[in-house]
Amino acid sequence: MPADGRRYELHEGELSVTAAPVTAHQRVLFRLAVALDQHVRARGLGEVLISPIDCILSDITVVEPDIVYVAADRAAIVGARGIEGAPTLVIELLSPSTAAIDRGVKLQLYARHGVPYYWIVDMTARAIEPYVLSDAAYRRVTDGLPPFSELSLDLSTLFA
Repeated sequence: MPADGRRYELHEGELSVTAAPVTAHQRVLFRLAVALDQHVRARGLGEVLISPIDCILSDITVVEPDIVYVAADRAAIVGARGIEGAPTLVIELLSPSTAAIDRGVKLQLYARHGVPYYWIVDMTARAIEPYVLSDAAYRRVTDGLPPFSELSLDLSTLFA
């Protein structure tokens, strides 16, 4: 793929191209990734990675989530090419150009490929929407941020 600042993904064989994230997106992404990384590393829970990194869900589905968490028991899926298989958690920060994809196509792709947890970070609403995979579909949860039962995030700081 060309190095033109755009994000290229394969969604079940269909090429998806989106613009590079804006500055506000990157600030929130960085703050959230740092908070998650500190939480995960302090407890030896696994690894947090940020885009750009390929998440190879199949031969015809390669995505580039904003943040991924791979639990320690799945560490073998992190390789030189990227993440080869379903990570434990995928996080997407909504942008005007990606909101429909993140809430639609990608939500379905992550469920189909067995990603246990999916968070949508809504920058406009200044909120995190956590989802848990249940019976091959995501169910939104309202208590906590699974899979991290002890994680507490200050949303005012995150979205500052």
